[in-house]
Amino acid sequence: MGRWEPNARGRLAEAALELYSERGFEQTTVAEIAKRAGLTERTYFRHYADKREVLFGGSELRDLLVEAVAGVPESTAPIDVLAAVLDTISEMFDDRREHARKRQAVIAANAELRERELIKLASLSAALAETLRGRGVPEPAASLTAETGIAVFKVGFERWIAASEDRTMAPVMRELLDEFRAVAAGGHGS
Repeated sequence: MGRWEPNARGRLAEAALELYSERGFEQTTVAEIAKRAGLTERTYFRHYADKREVLFGGSELRDLLVEAVAGVPESTAPIDVLAAVLDTISEMFDDRREHARKRQAVIAANAELRERELIKLASLSAALAETLRGRGVPEPAASLTAETGIAVFKVGFERWIAASEDRTMAPVMRELLDEFRAVAAGGHGS
């Protein structure tokens, strides 16, 4: 066991998800997670502040979201920026469906984790709104676009991890964004 083990962060995250799935979040200790990953508790706390944080990662999704906005031409309408962001985020998840299903099952089973998930989504919305404002999108359009994007992502993610869904994430997100556009244009959607 040692702190210089390769991919310690990923191994800890995988060990935590396995243990949370097997035993439940409340019944699992940081010591058990570290042991399963072949690392020390000290190494665990170098990477994660507490046993919840291992499920919510660092800033990877936030950074990807901000980069995706930056990659869209300045003249693009906010809703179309949102479409590009959802496409980019979808690519990140394409090979993680089983992991995402397990993670969501653990989160759904624990109120504290559900609350943390909502906080994470709110922080993503704030980051998206800030990035849009930085591109010159005025308020309230920046905040409305950001909140819409996170709502589409949340609903789309839930659909994508459903056992009945076999498409990649991007078409699910596009379908829901189109549904939102139809509702916003005064229609009833499908």
